[in-house]
Amino acid sequence: MTIIHDQSPMTNDYLLEVENVHAGYIKDVDILQGINFRVLPGELVTVIGPNGAGKSTLAKTIFGLLKPHTGTINFKNENIAGLKSDQIVQRGMCYVPQIANVFPSLTIEENLEMGAFVRNVPLKPLKDKIYTMFPRLSDRRSQRAGTLSGGERQMLAMGKALMLEPSLLLLDEPSAALSPILVTQVFEQIKQINQTGTAIVLVEQNARKALEMADTGYVLESGRDAMSGPGRDLLNDPKVGELYLGAGKGH
Repeated sequence: MTIIHDQSPMTNDYLLEVENVHAGYIKDVDILQGINFRVLPGELVTVIGPNGAGKSTLAKTIFGLLKPHTGTINFKNENIAGLKSDQIVQRGMCYVPQIANVFPSLTIEENLEMGAFVRNVPLKPLKDKIYTMFPRLSDRRSQRAGTLSGGERQMLAMGKALMLEPSLLLLDEPSAALSPILVTQVFEQIKQINQTGTAIVLVEQNARKALEMADTGYVLESGRDAMSGPGRDLLNDPKVGELYLGAGKGH
């Protein structure tokens, strides 16, 4: 079974709509080549694909770290293509990169406070909410982030982003370089975050685990959305299994 991306007209029901976006790091050299991508409010969407398919480039373009050469990116019915990342954060979107996602010299508590830098609200209730969601962070709140394990750093990075109470959270390869046990813990935390109502775009090398938990999955190939559909359907698709699930890798 091959699941082809639905090309029906976009509607205002979507939280995020990416339409015919071309983007790349060098002028006239596009990594994304006309990609279409959608996220409903509260949805968990997984992006998988082979090495170099453009998965991380897609996340960076959505978040304003790269400016699309053509196309539109609508977030909450506003075209945010060309906006800077801090402007996008103020509109309710956060991005957790794969690396350099915490301040290593600051404590866990200080990292969380830095996560809410654009908000003028009492921080204690927000921090308490994060500590409830990530008990390991609560136990270590005075510990410097640079001394945390890889899994704990990912939890802190997600918690720091959640201090802004975003409508949409972009996660770029959160399980990279983690042990199998820590991968399971991080994925459980991602599901828990999504169950609170936060929509999530999960760019992930562990395709099997990511599709298992996804409402919708996208398979990127050569900068295009080659396939999409319910996560479980993609998981059981023979073509997806042959190309992407054997090694569970993609970048």
